[in-house]
Parts: sequence; C-alpha cells; structure tokens
Amino acid sequence: MADDVAPLAKAKLIQLDASFTNPLSGGATADVQFNPETLKVSFANQVQQPSGGGGNGGGGGGGRSGDQRGQPAQQFVGAGTTKLAVQLWFDVTGQPEGKSGAVDDVRKLTGKVAFFMKPEKKPGSETEYLPPGVRFLWGSFKFDGIMESMEESLELFSSEGLPLRASVSFTLTQQKIDKYTFEPTKAPPASPARSPSGKPPGEAPMTPTPSGMSLQQLAAAVGKAGNWQAIAAANGIENPRQLAPGQLVDLQAGLKFGVKR
Repeated sequence: MADDVAPLAKAKLIQLDASFTNPLSGGATADVQFNPETLKVSFANQVQQPSGGGGNGGGGGGGRSGDQRGQPAQQFVGAGTTKLAVQLWFDVTGQPEGKSGAVDDVRKLTGKVAFFMKPEKKPGSETEYLPPGVRFLWGSFKFDGIMESMEESLELFSSEGLPLRASVSFTLTQQKIDKYTFEPTKAPPASPARSPSGKPPGEAPMTPTPSGMSLQQLAAAVGKAGNWQAIAAANGIENPRQLAPGQLVDLQAGLKFGVKR
C-alpha cells in the first residue's frame, strides 16, 4: 500500500522575490532528481591589513630576522559571506519506452537549475542586471542567496548524440554571516511498519547488492531495467550509481508506483 510508506523529502530550488526573503509568486522552481549526498557550508569574514604603521623594526634589528614585533593586526571589514556548495545528479536512462513525459535529453532537467545563473534586469534600471534570488530547500534545511557559479558535466550520450546523464555543481552565496535557519516540517503520520514494496517486514524478498554494482545494473540483472528509478525512489536510495556492498534492496518496490514492464 503506497500510503503506508512515508514519501522521501526532495530538495528543490525556489526563485525569490526582489527582497530575497519570500518565494516569488509564479516564479521558477527546480526539483532535484536525486538528493545530494552532502551539503558544504563555508563562512568567510572580510579582513584587510591596515595601511601604514607598524613594521618589523626597520634595519636596526641586529640580525633579528622575522621579528614580528610591531606587526599590525588584521582588521575586520564588512559583514562577511556564507556559501553553500551542492552537487546534484540527473539521469534519464532506463525510462520505459512510450512513457508519457519521458525525457530524452538530460539538459531538459539541468536547464531548470541553470536558470538561476541568468542575470535579470534590475527593476527601475536599464543598465544594471542581477541574478535571481534563489532558495535551496531540503526538509528543514533552508539557504537563501544568489547562484555564484555552476558547472555541468555531461557524462553519457545516446546514439543520436543526446546527453543522458549529468552532474551539476553550484555555489550559492549570501552577503552575510547568519545563524542557520530551519524550515518547519510536518512529521508523517504513524503507520504500521512496511517494506518499500508495501509488504510487512519479513515478507518482501530483499536482494543484497554485490560489490561495485549500481542500482541500474542490479535491476537489469533481474529483468527490471526499466523500473530502476521507481525502485530507487521506493527504497529511499539517494545515489543509485553507488550502492554499498551488501545493501539490501526491495526490487519489487517499483511495481507499486505503477511502472510496469
């Protein structure tokens, strides 16, 4: 039963309004296909050496090379910055033939992320441009800023030359050092324990993953190559390309999502 399994929280990018505090009504959004493995947050203060004064005592040091007496201390300047670095994976391989809405070019997915790199004309100005404000939201984790940089790697191509798999790395920046903000989340309702395929524990056959095998390969080995995306979602697998050796996977789980061979 699909209602017995709590849905997996997915990260998303949301366009912000001009105040950079609220989602823009009718603005762009980008849902991730697979949640990131890690989020890297870095903080930096703006510092500079004060001009003039100090020194290391001039030439009368009498051989005291490297004497640090009199060296001026660094001074804090500005409010600092906070940055969030994220890597996402997108993959359109293994989709069932004839499936409605099937994507044949991974750039149709990554382009929704690249949107946030494109500067827009600043309201009231004909010469100034600003990138759109963006919120990265994943469960209770929230980060607002602008997209400073983005790198896209296309890794697999079809016989027609269409890219099928890509990794996207981007950095969001906000011009301040602030405490973490947490978005309230709703706890899923209590329900009887179920396996990913909806069966009670112990009744669903679980397949151990051989060393070095991806979920796509594991699904293909049992004739379910076209179901790997639904299997990944049902089992809560974040990175189907890197399964842990011995990891137990319910390969029947994809059937309850309505994806059939």
